[in-house]
Amino acid sequence: MPKLQGFEFWSRTLGGARHVVAPMVDQSELAWRLLSRRHGAQLCYTPMLHAQVFIRDANYRKENLYCEVCPEDRPLIVQFCANDPEVFVQAALLAQDYCDAIDLNLGCPQMIAKRGHYGAFLQEEWDLLQRMILLAHEKLSVPVTCKIRVFPEIDKTVKYAQMLEKAGCQLLTVHGRTKEQKGPLSGTASWEHIKAVRKAVAIPVFANGNIQSLRDVERCIQDTGVQGVMSAEGNLHNPALFEGRSPAVWELAEEYLDIVRQYPCPLSYVRAHLFKLWHHTLQVHQQLREELAKVKTLEGVAAVNQELKLRCQEDISRQKEGEKPSGGLPFFHWICQPYLRPGPREGSEENGAARSKRALEEEEGGTDVLSKNKQKKQLRNPHKTFDPSLKPKYAKCDQCGNPKGNRCVFNLCRGCCKKRAFREAADCPGHGLLFRTKLEKSLAWKGAQSRLQEPQPAGSGEPGSLPEVVGSALA
Repeated sequence: MPKLQGFEFWSRTLGGARHVVAPMVDQSELAWRLLSRRHGAQLCYTPMLHAQVFIRDANYRKENLYCEVCPEDRPLIVQFCANDPEVFVQAALLAQDYCDAIDLNLGCPQMIAKRGHYGAFLQEEWDLLQRMILLAHEKLSVPVTCKIRVFPEIDKTVKYAQMLEKAGCQLLTVHGRTKEQKGPLSGTASWEHIKAVRKAVAIPVFANGNIQSLRDVERCIQDTGVQGVMSAEGNLHNPALFEGRSPAVWELAEEYLDIVRQYPCPLSYVRAHLFKLWHHTLQVHQQLREELAKVKTLEGVAAVNQELKLRCQEDISRQKEGEKPSGGLPFFHWICQPYLRPGPREGSEENGAARSKRALEEEEGGTDVLSKNKQKKQLRNPHKTFDPSLKPKYAKCDQCGNPKGNRCVFNLCRGCCKKRAFREAADCPGHGLLFRTKLEKSLAWKGAQSRLQEPQPAGSGEPGSLPEVVGSALA
């Protein structure tokens, strides 16, 4: 059967999907995808998988894709991050029998993507991307798709999308934010960019960004003309978003936990999902946040969910007639609803340039208010301190600035010391480096071997003979 392309692929293989769950690292695992499908999602993506790791690690393949076959989990698109055409295609060939399409991640804006040189940090390398998409289009038995972020300029974004289409991309997901728009600087996604791309290409387009409710989905389709809408944050806070419902938070938690019992996943995934799902309730019942962070088993999580349910029911029983939700929320805290990420304060631009995330943290008392990661560390170790003044002071390496070894003969860190000691054939007892000693022993051994192999004068006895041994012993 020939490989379907473009709109034929979208309508026949993907069933004309309009409601799409985004690829989310450690969050769009099988159990969550099944929960989302039960509540209106028509297409799901796997979490982003690293192509290089997928090729070399059989356990990674098994944990992320080669798990128990689940007919309910289709249509499914597997997403990879990669920056090498051959590696991308090798990984895709290993995955193509387990999905309906392969997606190339060109939208991840996180620092780890910058260090690994993938995601949105490839968007300027058009020649490389053309080769990756073209090779995948030629070699794979399933279509190749792309998920991108926009450039500030609409014209450049349109040319970018057209380049990917020409290379062989059969479906394009456009996140209407630039790679700089993330965290507290996320801002609003530009549907104008998405609309321009949709008009300029002849393949299906999915929109991503600003989706918090079913009303947003319908408005986005109407305003941009896209074939479908993808949701990430909105889906995590309300998996029934595509149904247009807002159930009680404990109901969806119970359903999700039942699915996890059938299709297990790491407890860290479960915990992360419930932190999102219960976000507003945990602002009210903060003790439950600590309990959820501490539990070590799925049954422990279920017990916390039961306690949360009882507390919410008590809140409902105390609710007064005509009372409105607090904190500016559209619904009471026990109802699934979107979380609107707070943006930077007014006047957060200086000299026309947006300040960094670090600057925003400092403005809001970043030295006094610990980040979430530091709060977690302190929860595990109450005696841990993050006060810079209390950190031990280390003398610095003369070359690289890292802490130097206290007993290093060169006043260097171990890495720099090893290089210098090797270059100079020197010893550094402080770092346990004995290049000179080993060299001297090696030369002495070679000298002894050469003397043993020299011909002996007549009557002196063979090497190792009794007279020689006795003589050396007496000496």
